[in-house]
Amino acid sequence: MNKTLRKHGSCLCKKVQAWIEAPSSLGACHCSMCRKWSGGLTFSVNCGTDVEFEGLEHVKVFDSSPWAQRAFCGSCGCNLYYRLQSNGHYYMMAGFFDDLEGFDFDHQIFIDHKPQLYSFREETKTMTQQEVFESVSSSSS
Repeated sequence: MNKTLRKHGSCLCKKVQAWIEAPSSLGACHCSMCRKWSGGLTFSVNCGTDVEFEGLEHVKVFDSSPWAQRAFCGSCGCNLYYRLQSNGHYYMMAGFFDDLEGFDFDHQIFIDHKPQLYSFREETKTMTQQEVFESVSSSSS
């Protein structure tokens, strides 16, 4: 069962900071876009729409697909989040947070895109690309 965590995070240069209150659920994405963006798979936390930012003037945002935006710090280049267009949810990068204490690694998406060179020993919920797209489509209706 997920608990609610209150966390603080910042980019490398600390010009962008954020405070969140979100479920302890942490997931991995194996899609090619996330792998290119992060240099490997992406670990993120669904923080909903209520993220308290400081230093927004340093945030650079681009539309990475018809359904999501990605953001990074314009000063240090640190990846910050991707944001769904349909519901406005922020998926903050796990590495952005000061600590990962209390988070539970419990799901993986785009599992059908995962390279064979790695795997996790944890048992998690998994979703294929099609299942993710169906989930995003149904949440915007």
